[in-house]
Amino acid sequence: MPDFLLEIGTEEIPARMIAAAQDDLQRRVGDLLKRERLPAAGILASFDTPRRLAVMARDVPSSQLDVTEQITGPAASVAFKNGEPTPAAQAFAKKAGVEVLQLERVTTPKGEYLSAKITSKGRRAAEILAESLPREIASVYWPKNMYWRKPSERFVRPVRWVVAMLDDQVVPLEFDGVRAGKESRGHRILSGGTVAIPRAGAAYVEALRSAKVLGRQEREQQIRKDLDAATRTIPGARWREDKSLLETVVNLTEWPSVVLGSFDREYLQLPEEVLVTVMRDHQKYFALEDAKGKLLPNFLTGLNTDGDPQGLIRHGNERVLRARFNDARFFWETDQKHPLRERVLWLKSVTFQKDLGSYYDKTMRVQRLCSWICELIRDAGMQVRPGVVHKAVCLAKADLTTELVKEFTELQGIVGGLYARVQDLDHGMPDETRKAIAQTIYDQYKPQSAEDSVPRKVEGAVLSIADKADTIAGMFALGLQPTGSKDPFALRRQANGIVRIIAEHKLPVGIARLFELARETYKGGEAEKKFARGVDFEGSLRAFFRERLEFYLKDQLGYKYDVVNAVLAAGADDVVDAVARAEAVSKVRGSQDFESISIAFKRIKNILRQASETGKKVAAEPDAKAYSEWAERNLSAEIPTRALAANLHRRDRDYTGALAEISGIRPAVDTFFDKVMVMVEDEDVRANRLALLQFLLREFSSIADFSEIVTEGKP
Repeated sequence: MPDFLLEIGTEEIPARMIAAAQDDLQRRVGDLLKRERLPAAGILASFDTPRRLAVMARDVPSSQLDVTEQITGPAASVAFKNGEPTPAAQAFAKKAGVEVLQLERVTTPKGEYLSAKITSKGRRAAEILAESLPREIASVYWPKNMYWRKPSERFVRPVRWVVAMLDDQVVPLEFDGVRAGKESRGHRILSGGTVAIPRAGAAYVEALRSAKVLGRQEREQQIRKDLDAATRTIPGARWREDKSLLETVVNLTEWPSVVLGSFDREYLQLPEEVLVTVMRDHQKYFALEDAKGKLLPNFLTGLNTDGDPQGLIRHGNERVLRARFNDARFFWETDQKHPLRERVLWLKSVTFQKDLGSYYDKTMRVQRLCSWICELIRDAGMQVRPGVVHKAVCLAKADLTTELVKEFTELQGIVGGLYARVQDLDHGMPDETRKAIAQTIYDQYKPQSAEDSVPRKVEGAVLSIADKADTIAGMFALGLQPTGSKDPFALRRQANGIVRIIAEHKLPVGIARLFELARETYKGGEAEKKFARGVDFEGSLRAFFRERLEFYLKDQLGYKYDVVNAVLAAGADDVVDAVARAEAVSKVRGSQDFESISIAFKRIKNILRQASETGKKVAAEPDAKAYSEWAERNLSAEIPTRALAANLHRRDRDYTGALAEISGIRPAVDTFFDKVMVMVEDEDVRANRLALLQFLLREFSSIADFSEIVTEGKP
């Protein structure tokens, strides 16, 4: 069976878009092959560079297998009248592609029907791929597209060549006016241009390597090797690991190398955050540090060529970096002429969101919300400094008016924290208080990703939660919730941040109460007049945060999906409580008693559901005097005792102890189901027994819905 290769060659693709598009194309090709009964051997391979996306599949069938299926037609009584075929029989025969005399009769539970065997001839793989692949290529998702030549030609960048092959034969497809062939392109500078691909498979990778083009994994290995080699030329130095930057540099190169550069030590007087941001985000340079983590006056930059023997590239990069650092120093010095406290009123002219007002309006709302959150925290017996939070909130957004943030937008918040650290915030303010305020401002946007840390102190956590909650509440009230893959205001990321902060700081802040307060801050303001009518604010936020908490428990903490479903079914408002319950359930999940209880709860829920669906009466409360069987009297007596003990453990958040108590009811439950028939004919007896099961389910489902737990490989 032949190997398959598809390569889409383009102008340079933005580095940030390559990985997701490559995954999307690989998935689409894989789904196409499965859908068309052309399954490849093993997992599809990918090959991508700034100028190409490629997918490779091994051992693809050269054609589909013929498929024979039996189809059923009209009833025999309808198909024949007086032994003669009716129009119904003739129409069915025509559909099946056979003569009426070739139709068969089959007996079904509904009677005798006509039947026919249809054999679908398998099509050639090349024919299917040529017909279907252009649609799949055009469907690849890009955050932004370009149009060229004709309005129908749409892709991230103009397509310059296409390679589509089954072994050494071209698949005759065409995409946006470009016909597929056997010729790819090598490195734009280091190769001679076109590259003949002898056949699909390993020969493709080797042909590109000979033309100075490496695959993603090889490029990363080469870059790491060169980074290490260049760093070793400076005694005691090490380059700062930066996963995101490394991925970017990999996606900017086809044949990478690394150059070491330097800058004047005088620039080290600027804050490290400023220097690193300029190098990383603006120039794509790696920073170097000494053994103590202190920044060195050197940098490493990746090249898309085989080196810089004359040092011209190094010299050019040093000159550019020097200019950028000079700009940063100028902005830093200029900004100090107007301290943060003077800039707060300037926020009135800085728009937060067109319907939600200015950043000054946002500051006032967040200030109120922070005060309420501080009260919740103090009422729960936790320590927090409301004065530090209040001052930090007032100054938090002031750095948006600074020249440094206007030039380096990645530094918003960080610049505010740095300025607060060196400026006189209030006459006579102790240094320790100023540093606490500066740190709170510095951490206000944390965490900005799954890899980022949460704010270091409770005060920073309060500000970060309030800032994010204000944004989410306003957007949901306007009806601007995330939909599908679209989330233009990054509300999912901000909600993930709220969940993480509450969980990791163990804050006594319920989601429903938080957003009730956040919504209250908009009351009576101009923004409220713009809120959408008919929006289910509470319901949509509840569902949204349940989804975010599910993501945190499953994808970040690593709990099994059934544990997460069980825990969230019992409540998703208290994040800290949900995490503790998930941990406890996960610990006992595999025990024999717990599995038995889970099976019993599934059975109970099924019985109650069937009773509801069939209109069976369920007593409001179980009547202990009406029990006739010893097993039901025993279970009825044990439930309150176990429930009381479990609730005492739950009150102290000792969920392991609570689950042990719940598991201890297993013998009584097992005996009940062994000795007692629930769905008896006597309506009153049945209603009382159903009430007992409902009582059992209600009393022991406050920690988790145990029926969600997967047992013995069964859902």
